[in-house]
Amino acid sequence: MKRIRFDFGNLLASRLEGGVDEALLEGVLADRFRTAHAEVEELRGTGVLGFYDLPFSAENVDRVVELADGFGQWFQDVVVLGIGGSGLGAVSLKEALLGPGWNDRSEESRDHFPRLHVVDNPDPVTLAALLDRLEPRQTMFNVVSKSGATAETMAQYLVARGWIEAAVGADKARGHFLFTTDPAAGALRQIGDAEDIPMLPVPENVGGRFSVLSPVGLLPAAVCGVDPRALLAGAADMVERCATDELTDNPAGMLGTLLHHADTAMGQGIHVLMPYSDRLRPVALWFQQLWAESLGKAATRSGEKAETGPTPLASIGATDQHSLMQLFMEGPRDKVVVFVGVDDVGTSMEIPDRHPGIVSIAYLGGHTLEELLDAERAASAEALRLRGRPNATLHLPRVDEEALGQLFMLFQIATVYAGALYDVNPLDQPGVELGKRLTYGLMGREGFERPELAEVDPRWVL
Repeated sequence: MKRIRFDFGNLLASRLEGGVDEALLEGVLADRFRTAHAEVEELRGTGVLGFYDLPFSAENVDRVVELADGFGQWFQDVVVLGIGGSGLGAVSLKEALLGPGWNDRSEESRDHFPRLHVVDNPDPVTLAALLDRLEPRQTMFNVVSKSGATAETMAQYLVARGWIEAAVGADKARGHFLFTTDPAAGALRQIGDAEDIPMLPVPENVGGRFSVLSPVGLLPAAVCGVDPRALLAGAADMVERCATDELTDNPAGMLGTLLHHADTAMGQGIHVLMPYSDRLRPVALWFQQLWAESLGKAATRSGEKAETGPTPLASIGATDQHSLMQLFMEGPRDKVVVFVGVDDVGTSMEIPDRHPGIVSIAYLGGHTLEELLDAERAASAEALRLRGRPNATLHLPRVDEEALGQLFMLFQIATVYAGALYDVNPLDQPGVELGKRLTYGLMGREGFERPELAEVDPRWVL
């Protein structure tokens, strides 16, 4: 298996003015990581870090493959209804592994696998436009909510259920749904049990933003021909690489440690993930949720007020070289950029050698677009380094199942290491619960009082 490589040299003092001294890295930071690693291993022993176990669970993948190869192939379109971690993982896998324009390809070029749509935000314009394009008799909905009470997803489910029933009748509608939810409880589990709707379990010890390698992400990808076992093999390899408590041998440990140190010791609390591949654009958004929701906390694990955590920012190269890069180069020195490069993009497109008399474009002829893209990544990293701006690069051998499995697991393990270093619980999200409760009250859910919203003062409305 070809492995992801993490080049963090542009974070160190030997390459970067103001960078991390190697003696500090090999001394204090290595000792801190050893402690964080021990804390994470202790947590693993309690069973709460279930994402670690997903690559090694045959049960996790066998039922996914069975439903994907059978039930999932009855339809021309599969629609995932899920928000946050219940949608971002599926989008990331779709764009990375199916490639651009999957839904626009002919059935033959898709090898007769279905089209795949992921609807997260409950915007009626978006959902209505999608349903207008689909044939209900040929459409399956994968409803993803661990609790079965996610307001956005369950509202979409109710709309979709009505749309299907209007076309095929109430008695046949159940055959167009598959639920991915809690293995024992919740509204979706209750409906599925009552109506004999196929269901896949989200393991109890796997939270939404850590669920991409569970049935949450695997089913939508497998339905379209992605090999889930190869994804899990890549993830398993990363778990093995990160088993050591030696910082210099642990890629997730190094990523989490250096980004934590950049934030807490160097005032660099904005962490930019910038892949140089359109196929990886959603992965940057997936990382944004993972890093923000896991580490942005108002209290430490002991209950002390903290209000800590970095701010992740999703970017894309080379597009954002023409927008955000100006800020990265000359704005406040509060950012670390982590580039993602791809060694073999899988497609080569030669740039024709034309207009030899025009110096400003003649040099491009005879090269390829992938050469240009990677040269821009390397040039951006070097330009930042020359300006004393910290950056690092993750190198993927290819954008394939094994590499994506490694990448997802790398970020997830780095997140729980960072949680230990920040002394926060990376698995909860208390900051989003208040908004949920207020929404329930505004929508009239039983047991939730309607809140009194702040009055609108007409003086402050233009």
